[in-house]
Amino acid sequence: MNPRPQASPAPARAISTPAEARKLAEELVNVMSALLGVIERETELVRAGNVREAMRLEDQKGDLSRRYMVSVENLKNAQRYLAQVSPELLNTLRRHHDTFRAMLQINLTVLATAHAVSEGIVRGVNAEIQRKNIPSTYTAAGQRATPGPRNMTPLSVSRSL
Repeated sequence: MNPRPQASPAPARAISTPAEARKLAEELVNVMSALLGVIERETELVRAGNVREAMRLEDQKGDLSRRYMVSVENLKNAQRYLAQVSPELLNTLRRHHDTFRAMLQINLTVLATAHAVSEGIVRGVNAEIQRKNIPSTYTAAGQRATPGPRNMTPLSVSRSL
């Protein structure tokens, strides 16, 4: 459970001037840039094996993600107006967002790889523990007997780093 209270997102703003449209676009670009900076830092830390330090970025990443979602929602509400008044600004935002998504994909790939590696390590440790704890017995036909569930020792893992 999340101990911090969730801040309610700001209500969607209606824009009616080109200056407001530009401000909305700048806000989205600033949030994407800040979030991208945190994500790039997280990617570097995870690649270097500093998972504990990367986890410290979670709060900052969560806050920026919420701001990003609010900005995207505001942009969706203003999309028709932006397309009429400033289509080049909308195209610039789309290109910037495509770059943002590509960087997010790299981050997700790194995180998935780190997860798979750590899961493989835990499974390997568990297999080794089980191999050492299971008695080596054979059936009457000379085949190795498969131990029952009562011979399996559970593995306990602490998730606190």
